[in-house]
Amino acid sequence: MKRGINKKGQVWVETVIYTLIAFTMIGLVLSYAKPKIEEIQDKAIIEQSIDMMKEINEKIVEVKEGGAGNKREIILGMKKGILKIDGIEDKIFFEIESRYTYSQLGENIIVPLYAMDLIAHTEKKGKFNTVTLTMDYSEENNITYQGGDELKTISKAPTPYKLFFSNEGGDKTIIDIKIV
Repeated sequence: MKRGINKKGQVWVETVIYTLIAFTMIGLVLSYAKPKIEEIQDKAIIEQSIDMMKEINEKIVEVKEGGAGNKREIILGMKKGILKIDGIEDKIFFEIESRYTYSQLGENIIVPLYAMDLIAHTEKKGKFNTVTLTMDYSEENNITYQGGDELKTISKAPTPYKLFFSNEGGDKTIIDIKIV
């Protein structure tokens, strides 16, 4: 009778030990795989953000070429990062904190767009990188936000944003951006 009880206890101890070993192995795999998965996701988000910036540039070019009074609408969904409309410097930025290193640290990469260039810049901040995508309109256009020269920050949101671009005319074309 004692031998039977001893074997049952041994089976439970072995089961617990094997379960702990399995959890440890899963934990080790996840500790390596999770950052790599996040890095791949961030790379995809950065590439989508470059497409978003291209689309914004295309709308600005369309509005400018259409003449004073011309308006265009764009719907933007942002899952990560922030978009900044800088009416003071006449620039549009997209900034994301990422595990992915898009460009060499501290160096600019030029991504050609229609009628201008997008500048991609990566800086190291702790264990993450800050990737900034910049479009500079200061030479040809005056970018404003809701009629004023101010800095507007648009952060990630579960619902898409509606941005309206309008050509307000002027010697240096005023491109006004509104969010609805």
